[in-house]
Amino acid sequence: MKPELRHLRYLLAVAEHANFTRAAEELHISQPTLSQQIKQLEKALGVQLLDRTGRTVRLTDAGETYVHHARRALQDLAAGERAVLDVQDLSRGHLRLAVTPTFTAYLTGQLVADFHARHPGISLEVREMTQDRIETELLGDRLDLGIAFAGSHLPGIRATALFTETLSLVVGPRHPDLGTPGPQPVSALDDRQLALLSGDFATRRHIDAYLARHGARPRIAVEANSLLALTEIVRRGPLATVLPDALTRDHPHLAPIALAPALPARTVTLLRRETTYQSAAARAFTRLTTRWARAQGFPEA
Repeated sequence: MKPELRHLRYLLAVAEHANFTRAAEELHISQPTLSQQIKQLEKALGVQLLDRTGRTVRLTDAGETYVHHARRALQDLAAGERAVLDVQDLSRGHLRLAVTPTFTAYLTGQLVADFHARHPGISLEVREMTQDRIETELLGDRLDLGIAFAGSHLPGIRATALFTETLSLVVGPRHPDLGTPGPQPVSALDDRQLALLSGDFATRRHIDAYLARHGARPRIAVEANSLLALTEIVRRGPLATVLPDALTRDHPHLAPIALAPALPARTVTLLRRETTYQSAAARAFTRLTTRWARAQGFPEA
């Protein structure tokens, strides 16, 4: 007997859950059937793939090697199916996109609305997640494209620079510094009350590194894990924050104040898996995003 696709899917499920019962539940088959199918695969290959002696099921060395190739084979087959179904005239299709949370406030809505207006037959799945998870999902072929920042990427990820994002101190209409001419020295932030994104945001880590580098010690009065909440807090009260300049462009109640030295700029990138098939929808979204960044007048990366 030669291994079949179902054997590969069954083995990957057991490897992921380290448990036959949970894997069988996910696959909607009985546990004895799953166990029998794995034994058939092991017999066909002539090696033991799973160590069943402990409390959890673990891959043997041979199993680790085989799972690596099995996962890649299934990813390539899925890419092949998408390629066969791909419609080059963009009359139909599907695009899986993820962005880091900062972009939800000023980039995602405009891009998705523009893309949908041009290609209404393409369905979009848009998700918000951390950059690390975006790259992992791309490598697992669970995403087509991601928008995040340049940096140290996982092997197998290709990053294309889109534009440079700049940041400033941002205040609302009730802030005493509103209308202050010229850049403010970073030392002016000492003991200043700020509302900032929480530490799980890459933007917050970027801000913290800048403050530490220049010895500034503001008082963090509010932390929020939502950009919408943060902008509302600043708009309605006397607190300041630090946000991308692009977010304040069309916001009638937020005003940027430059700092000296300036906050370091960041390169915004479009991410994809290097070896995967790029659908017509993914290529169209890439072209649209590149043109959009230029049309907005963002600094070039």
